[in-house]
Amino acid sequence: MKKILIGGVPEHFNLPWYIGLKDKKFQEKDINLRWKDFPGGTGEMAQALRDKEIDMAVILTEGIVRDIINGNPSSIVQVFVESPLLWGIHVAADSQYQSIPDLKGTAAAISRYGSGSHLMAFVNAENHDWNLQEDLLFKEIKDLEGALEGLPKGIGDYFMWEKFMTKPYVDDGTFRLIGESPTPWPSFVVVARNEVIKENEETIKTILEVINEITRNFKNIPGIAELIAKRYGQELPDVREWLELTHWSQRPMKEEVLEKVQDELLKLELIDRKLLSNKLLHPIT
Repeated sequence: MKKILIGGVPEHFNLPWYIGLKDKKFQEKDINLRWKDFPGGTGEMAQALRDKEIDMAVILTEGIVRDIINGNPSSIVQVFVESPLLWGIHVAADSQYQSIPDLKGTAAAISRYGSGSHLMAFVNAENHDWNLQEDLLFKEIKDLEGALEGLPKGIGDYFMWEKFMTKPYVDDGTFRLIGESPTPWPSFVVVARNEVIKENEETIKTILEVINEITRNFKNIPGIAELIAKRYGQELPDVREWLELTHWSQRPMKEEVLEKVQDELLKLELIDRKLLSNKLLHPIT
């Protein structure tokens, strides 16, 4: 039985993997797939891939594109979530800041440098014509738990995270939502270390076939909204809205989409060069 270690954030996007593991769908294909949660997000996962701690990851598109360009020996094998990620822009409930323009020149709380919360702060700044050198400051807070503890204490002035995962903390008065910033590309991709692709391409292909079958039918699973609400502490109307907005993918990333991601990262000076698509993509179909 082939053993593959895969990582991802402990969020509702990845519930299809949990269902596949619970129902032993991968074991049926003679694959011992082991899942590891990474609450610290993309930066933490990218480092785990570099350190060979995991073989594969379900990771934010912009973060892994940047890290591969910066030397991560991995490749994108498929898009996982086609729809954009809706980043909520949050402040502490008693913060003096009332709107996004108020945040110009203040410190964004980020999980770590190179993470989605870091890169999307640049996208948000560009969207509001801020000076990327002077109007962006950062405080590292590790993860969502770090932001929940730190933001009310003034460790960072605002925090960007997927808005449905943070909704319970807006509802309970810890955070206040003052804006949104959707990613201008598919939100999550599946990546694998190049060494693992070379040695186990057929196994990865089978893993993708299994997860793709689950995501094709995910929204039609009886009681899925109720399961998500219970598992992730969400209100049912919020879950139903999220399900309506979220679209999983079973296809490789298109070269023109990758070009758009690289162009944006280059414009924001988050990368210093672009790579040919075959240095970033390894479609497995």
